Amino acid sequence: MTDAIKTLFTAHATATGGRNGTTRADDGTVEVTLSVPKEMGGPGKPGTSTPEHLFAAGYAACFGGALDFVAKQHKKDATGATVKCAVSIGPREKGGFGLAVALDVTDASLPQAELQALAEEAHEKICPYSHATRGNVEVKLTAHGG
Repeated sequence: MTDAIKTLFTAHATATGGRNGTTRADDGTVEVTLSVPKEMGGPGKPGTSTPEHLFAAGYAACFGGALDFVAKQHKKDATGATVKCAVSIGPREKGGFGLAVALDVTDASLPQAELQALAEEAHEKICPYSHATRGNVEVKLTAHGG
């Protein structure tokens, strides 16, 4: 059973042609041409993206927002934090494909231990991407403070 949410906003997007097609937000704010990377046996067309790029960009932005939210609750400032997100895809032992995520948070204005604690709290309690992946996707979290 999942936690019910009170919907505040819903994003809509449509994809055509799968991993070698296009995807577009229904309001036109995002429009991307997709291509399977050469590493996965695809054409790897220059100037194209993958669903993993889109997921990484969304997760990095969302996690940055969650980190900022948690920091403010602790009367700290994490607005200068940089969040890098790597999303890997590969075959699973049980068949099909799976994802793995690495989040790398840097903020030299906060002490290492403090930034690590804030990042862990954001990951455990606030970030909806972290909630969605928990138990389904391995997520490695690393923080680099000052």
